[in-house]
Amino acid sequence: MPETVYDVAILSDFRYPGGTSASIAAEVQAQAEAALSTVLVHVPSPHQPRALPFSPRISELLRDGVATLARDDEPVRCKLLLVRQPRIFTADLATLPRITAERTVMVINQAPGDVGNPFRYYDFAAVRDRVHRYFGDDVEWAPISSQVRDQVRQVVPDARLAPADWHEIIDVAHWWRDRDGFVGEVPVIGRHGRGDPVKWPLDPEEIRQAYPEGDDTRVRILGGGEIAVQRLGTKPENWDVIRFGAEEPEEFLRTIDVFVYFHDPDLVEAFGRTILEAMASGVPVIIGEHFRPTFDDAALYGTPADVRRLVTELYRNPARYREVVSRAREFAEHRYGHQSHLARLADFGIRSRLAPTKTVKAGQKAETKRVLMVSDNGAGMGHLSRLMAIARRLPDEVDTVIATQSYAASVAHQEGFLTEYIPSRKVLDAAKPRWTAILRARLEHLIELHEPSVVAVDCLPHPGIVETVREHPELTWVWVRRAMWQRGVGADWITEGKVFDHVLEPGEFAAIADEGPTVADRARAFQVEPISFLDESELLDRDAAKSELDLDDRPAVLLQLGAGNINDISSPIARICRHLTGHGFQLVLAESTIATRPMPKVPGAKVVRLYPVSRYLRAFDLAISATGYNSFHEQIAFAIPTVFLPNTSTRLDDQVGRARFAAATGVALVVEDPASGELEQVLDQAVRPEVRAGLAHRCRELSFGNGGAAAAKWLSELPSNTWRMA
Repeated sequence: MPETVYDVAILSDFRYPGGTSASIAAEVQAQAEAALSTVLVHVPSPHQPRALPFSPRISELLRDGVATLARDDEPVRCKLLLVRQPRIFTADLATLPRITAERTVMVINQAPGDVGNPFRYYDFAAVRDRVHRYFGDDVEWAPISSQVRDQVRQVVPDARLAPADWHEIIDVAHWWRDRDGFVGEVPVIGRHGRGDPVKWPLDPEEIRQAYPEGDDTRVRILGGGEIAVQRLGTKPENWDVIRFGAEEPEEFLRTIDVFVYFHDPDLVEAFGRTILEAMASGVPVIIGEHFRPTFDDAALYGTPADVRRLVTELYRNPARYREVVSRAREFAEHRYGHQSHLARLADFGIRSRLAPTKTVKAGQKAETKRVLMVSDNGAGMGHLSRLMAIARRLPDEVDTVIATQSYAASVAHQEGFLTEYIPSRKVLDAAKPRWTAILRARLEHLIELHEPSVVAVDCLPHPGIVETVREHPELTWVWVRRAMWQRGVGADWITEGKVFDHVLEPGEFAAIADEGPTVADRARAFQVEPISFLDESELLDRDAAKSELDLDDRPAVLLQLGAGNINDISSPIARICRHLTGHGFQLVLAESTIATRPMPKVPGAKVVRLYPVSRYLRAFDLAISATGYNSFHEQIAFAIPTVFLPNTSTRLDDQVGRARFAAATGVALVVEDPASGELEQVLDQAVRPEVRAGLAHRCRELSFGNGGAAAAKWLSELPSNTWRMA
């Protein structure tokens, strides 16, 4: 019988009750979702009581068959050996595990000491010598965070450390809970974690400030609350102290409004996993400034004395609360989600054997749902952004593959999507018959490779697409068809589009002014509200957005005139900038991520290349924008005073009709002929604060929702017989 070679072996003491076991469990789960095999090698730590059982998290993984536990006498072969918890090696091992690994990483998930004593927990040099003696000199040493890295450098300046931290990961989908308002009639502050004196402030006054007494707040503490009570000398009446392990952290976090964590000033916190768990659960966190390298702008920072003020501000402003929650969730998903772990495993040559899916327990039938989303190249980001807006809102059990002809394929990849690039006809400079054959062959390959059940196409039904649809009637084909085509253009495309099984139509604010051919075919379309990449709750607040863009207190204007790939956007820019600078505005020029020519240099103007730009819209008092689908609906939905300059060179998109409707309804100002004096006349209106306030007010009066979630729900709920059963 051939010897089993595991993808990953994890060596640790699996009795640790806190973050160590939670981190191991998260990595094992991510590996299982990618069909990677994991073996656990238990080595007792000299610092753990002999009678302590395995952590419940580890036991559950073993019961479910997600990982295998190596026997004490069993030789183990693996591609990658991960060793966790340096304190295991503060003494010689009684029995050396028999492990053969292609590469070994020692995850330094605890600092050697603290501020007062850098050697309090272990002697790094002595631990390093033992680890090298057991596993060889090629062991790679990876700190779990910058704090641990700095502490190791303090005690051993010449330590050879991996260039990247082996950071924590978390399954946001598992922890996340949608919230319907606040927990109670007063703010509920909480924290959870194992009982350790260093996890609490030494000064009783700081404890009182961070977890205040009084009828205007409640405090819930899961684990370690008795330490705080002892330091205070009494348990405040508004405190609910719960024994560690009496409630699951996931459920506990649903009972609090704000997570507050401060600790002994001498402690070097290795990472702060409980903080990450709160973020993933939808609970804002208030922590010390020293955590900023780990959690960036996803947390609120301050001292214990700031807690009451910060909590009160959040509780009185639900929109602000939702904004902080949304930003933290997105940060947790992108920085510390499962995909980040799979990406670093790929650097070791260990790659997922299938697209990410949920782990299925024994006896369950696995249902694999996969959507292939195909976008045109386009002159802007509209096609690709709409598909990404839908894809990021699909249920967890639906996998997404994005195939795009856009230059912005790298943007989709950076947003975390499995992305395939299809060179466009323009890029290949191919004749139409050859391009049709290339497109069809490429789509055939992607269908065979990814085995989708549904293909959603946000582009015109080119012959290569139509032929592929006809060749694959077993798949469900959806045309994501934006409305507002120009009058008298595109009737043939509507006829070709009859080949699709369904039509999904993103909403159009200016629909009443739509005179294009999609209007007559609208009865067969499933219609949703206008689709935007971000929800309003995901936008940065004004101060954060201005800080990110390094803007001062002067009024700011955003110039967003498209990719510059159709018409010459440079001509009016200089005039606009001169005019607005003369009125005291600071200028930000948004350069498209797919622009094929550089943005013209304008003295005193900042040029940025960001995606999505909408995240920063609250920094601006005014926007000057083209009237493409995305920017048009984002600026109206988010009530940004805007002057629209419609692009008159588009082949299909009726930007002029869209802009005229915006002007007619009072949600924006419009310049149809920027080459004329009309430009300065309209700008003179736009610089007046009362005009901008009126535009924003009118936008809020005619506000609409984001159809992305409804589109994703509809797509995922197509008849069950259209989905493949694994």
